[in-house]
Amino acid sequence: MNTEDTGLDTASSLDLAKQADLLCERLTHLNENLGKVIFGQEEVIEQVLITLLAGGHALLVGAPGLAKTRLVENLGIVFGMQEKRIQCTPDLMPSDIIGAEVLEEDASGRRSFRFIHGPVFSQLLMADEINRASPRTQSALLQAMQEHTVTVAGHSHKLPSPFHVLATQNPLEQEGTYPLPEAQLDRFLLEIYVGYPDIDAERQMLLATTGTVEPEAEIVLTAQELLAAQKLVKEIPVGEDVLEGILSLVRSGRPEDSEDEFIKQFVAWGPGPRASQALLMASKARCLLQGRLSPSLDDVIALAPPVLRHRIHLDFTARAEGVTLTKVINRLIAPLN
Repeated sequence: MNTEDTGLDTASSLDLAKQADLLCERLTHLNENLGKVIFGQEEVIEQVLITLLAGGHALLVGAPGLAKTRLVENLGIVFGMQEKRIQCTPDLMPSDIIGAEVLEEDASGRRSFRFIHGPVFSQLLMADEINRASPRTQSALLQAMQEHTVTVAGHSHKLPSPFHVLATQNPLEQEGTYPLPEAQLDRFLLEIYVGYPDIDAERQMLLATTGTVEPEAEIVLTAQELLAAQKLVKEIPVGEDVLEGILSLVRSGRPEDSEDEFIKQFVAWGPGPRASQALLMASKARCLLQGRLSPSLDDVIALAPPVLRHRIHLDFTARAEGVTLTKVINRLIAPLN
């Protein structure tokens, strides 16, 4: 690593490397713990850990029964975080999530308002089937996700730190759902696709979950240690080639900036600057998770799909001609290979 390029002196570089090695060892142990209770979802686990290390939120998209809820519950255990869950339904109100002020009367007859915290006041919030909540309720999460603050009756209330939202979405059922607006989708660092496990993993899952003793995860890191890890991720140096690769990748996905006629023809609008930020932070987290001290273009290529697929919108022509988001993203990635 060239310390001239990174702006770090030798002493601080060595200190950063030592911290990264120690954290990587703890994260390996944490990964093993999750692997005891979540089977056949190694890539999903990696991407969720990347999200937490980068200090972001994740949208988990997959069919029912693929251990999305179980994953979030066990993440709360291994990170020692306070975890809460909300089941989104069309009649769920914003106050059901963020809380409300109630009028109370004491023994002397004096009345006063007291704020009752909603489930959003947790360190790890699972919003199950978020697309079943009404737009009004979905928007209640926007300020919380972006600013880690909620406002009720003109008063701001700080959320706990760390604070992460892991929302799930069922792609199969569309009846009675409300598609998430682009402004809210953009708040999610990654959109993580949760697929079916392979046959060996499913066999292992059957044996582990239908016996008399089920495996359990245990605490590996504390919430404060996660905050320290997030700070370390921000200190990871980034090479000029990676920075330019991210910029060219994201900007080439915008019809007004791209020189590719394919993108101009089929993409209605492309990823904004938040996509560049997400891709850079996620690449830093991934390299640290894998025991490296600086991200490479391989990290950018690996994380481009979960970063971009909820930030690119195709037009009607693309849908009519069978052009998919996967095809568009692969075309954007191609120059980096």
